[in-house]
Amino acid sequence: MPETGYHTVEANGLTHAYFDDGEGPLLILQHGFPDTAHSWDEFVTPLVAAGYRVVRPFGRGIAPSERPTHDDYAVTDLANDLLALITALGAERATLVGHDWGAAAAWGAAHLEPARVEKLVVVAIPHPNALRPTPAKVWGVRHFVANRLPRAEARFRRDDFAEIRTMYERWSPGFDWPDSEFEAAKNAYAHPGTADAALGYYRRAGLWPFRGKVAVETLVIGGESDGVATRDDFERSSRHVSARCTVKMLPGGHFLHREHPEPFLATLLEALTR
Repeated sequence: MPETGYHTVEANGLTHAYFDDGEGPLLILQHGFPDTAHSWDEFVTPLVAAGYRVVRPFGRGIAPSERPTHDDYAVTDLANDLLALITALGAERATLVGHDWGAAAAWGAAHLEPARVEKLVVVAIPHPNALRPTPAKVWGVRHFVANRLPRAEARFRRDDFAEIRTMYERWSPGFDWPDSEFEAAKNAYAHPGTADAALGYYRRAGLWPFRGKVAVETLVIGGESDGVATRDDFERSSRHVSARCTVKMLPGGHFLHREHPEPFLATLLEALTR
């Protein structure tokens, strides 16, 4: 079914689709893969009640956001999307909350223009320079290779996007995912061009391009049972932040905000109102 109820805005050369709720300081919630802006639906009402304007964009190339003509999905593109959205939405600064690729984008935006980022909250992704490779991690992120191979899109689409469930179960082991959890993602990724665009994030993945430390107050949230990143990875993130950096480990895996929304929301609100 087609997406409804969203707004659009031009930013960084693309038309971005987003949901917009509430009034107050701008709070941007950026989703990851394989996911959509609906990843944050459960948190809108309490965040609006806390006094924020809550904006949930669909990432570049993820329907109904515009798909770039070329393979422009490098993390610098994603970071600049967030910075451009702040301006396009009429604000000078915003608090950024990002999960997965959304977290990478938020880390990047804070590196590029720290003065534009009020606070930074990254979910399930340590600072990329904090990760220490191990055989188990390399195996855990094998999708970075698989998603670049020929016919990757066909495999991703196979059996009504069964790969989405496989990824959720791999990265959040032990959680019993209901089928309803994947409907929004399947709906978006079935749109012509979206699956290929999402895999473009992996085709353009490479070494972390940003230097120096992040000069923004930062909250790093990790899942205690994450299928790839470890507690040490998350805690090492503070070495790459020159401002105040807090690391919180919460129940759940890579999709901890969907698995256990109550402790996630409590932790997020505490950080926002501190």
